[in-house]
Amino acid sequence: MPRYRLTLEYDGRGLVGWQRQQNGESVQALVEAAAERLVGHAVNVVGAGRTDAGVHATGQVAHLDLDKNLTADAVRDGLNFWLRGERGWAPVAVLAAAAVDGDFHARFSAIGRRYLYRILNRRPHLVLDRDRAWWLPRPLDADAMHQAAQLLVGHHDFTTFRASECQARSPMKTLDRLDVQRVGEEIHVVAASRSFLHHQVRNMVGSLRLVGEGKWRDADLEMALAARDRAKGGATAPPSGLYLTEVVY
Repeated sequence: MPRYRLTLEYDGRGLVGWQRQQNGESVQALVEAAAERLVGHAVNVVGAGRTDAGVHATGQVAHLDLDKNLTADAVRDGLNFWLRGERGWAPVAVLAAAAVDGDFHARFSAIGRRYLYRILNRRPHLVLDRDRAWWLPRPLDADAMHQAAQLLVGHHDFTTFRASECQARSPMKTLDRLDVQRVGEEIHVVAASRSFLHHQVRNMVGSLRLVGEGKWRDADLEMALAARDRAKGGATAPPSGLYLTEVVY
């Protein structure tokens, strides 16, 4: 069966996350339903990462096998047609499709993932960016956050920044990049690694917030990392500000 690689964009608001679940609409289930309408048989869609409820994506990657030889454009446009359905709109869009070899795997072939976390740092509340960014009205020092973030770059035990329900076999991860930059009223946190622990990015952002507010110094973040204790880290940042922006192969 021909295999196709998909690049997906989605708005996580109102979705239960990537993975198919019984308690609401998921990205995986929506794409699978569209694929079944396109080719007339059940289709399993495999994603590069299982984003949580409320998390967005501009560059999620998935693969699927179809029993029809279709052009890449036909797969993209056909899936988008059935995704929109009678509503004429969908929270998920296929940005691109490409025919790939059968040994390509969206998850296991990936060698890197990149996330963006958006903080809107201003006094007025959010309107257009509601549920698309974390609103923090208290001024944040982005330079201090960036400096502290470099302490987390490298190979570490990230237990302090790991969700209690994380199913990864080991808390050891290599963080390739953790940059913090002010862009107008926004603060962007960019994280890159081969893979991440459950809630790792959101927990790191929650701790960097404390640095930005002046409540923590570099040494506090360093001690939190060394403690290997989730209770020693900052609060988990909300999912609304998190975007999966790229998967590298």
